[in-house]
Amino acid sequence: MTDQDAPPEAGEIDASKAPLLEHLIELRSRLLWSLAAIVVAFFGCLYFARDIFAFLVQPLVAAGQGKIIYTQLFEAFFVEIKVALFAAMMIAFPVIANQLWKFVAPGLYGKEKRALLPFLLATPVLFVAGASLAYYGAVPVALKFLLGYQGDYGGITQEALPAVGNYLDFIMQFIMAFGIAFQLPILLMLLERAGVVSYDQLKSARRYAIVAAFLVAAIFTPPDVLSQFMLALPIVLLYEISLIAIRITQRKRAAQPSD
Repeated sequence: MTDQDAPPEAGEIDASKAPLLEHLIELRSRLLWSLAAIVVAFFGCLYFARDIFAFLVQPLVAAGQGKIIYTQLFEAFFVEIKVALFAAMMIAFPVIANQLWKFVAPGLYGKEKRALLPFLLATPVLFVAGASLAYYGAVPVALKFLLGYQGDYGGITQEALPAVGNYLDFIMQFIMAFGIAFQLPILLMLLERAGVVSYDQLKSARRYAIVAAFLVAAIFTPPDVLSQFMLALPIVLLYEISLIAIRITQRKRAAQPSD
């Protein structure tokens, strides 16, 4: 039996396990810091949960709805818990992103760090932009449409009495849908950077992207055309912006001297 066929020594095996163990310890540390940030933010937000919910309910008030109810004993309590957790995730995101960066950055080259960091910084900015469009634009339009079904029908008064839990799910769905949809440029640019898709493929798939945008809007918005357009059109616009940004970065990479 040759030296190449000989089994590795125990010391070599232990040495190969050491880097993996170090990575797992590092990952645990980053997860614990992220969890701690969420817990601290949660208890802080729980104290202001009613104020936060009062802010979230303003589009409903502006739509003319002066009453909101709860039909189960624990519903209002769990709504405050969900509001606090929802707000805590938003507040703790910078800490979570920082811990993610500290875990990933040591394994990257300098050029890769410079390429990835702008995407990480742009993520909360785009999410806030999408959430703001949902809160100030799409939600009021959707509420005006949905509350328009109130009135007198054959001598019977039909009145909307939204439950606190249902309304919270409604507005959180809008905010999350718009916020996540606004991450499209980051996703496409990362996929192109990783070589999964190319600029030409994305350009040729433009018509399918438009159809997909309206399908997503139909799923996450009420069945009125205006609110669907308010989600679909930004997605289409962001897709076009992604193509322009990818084209610019491609030209920059081509102009740089190869290592």
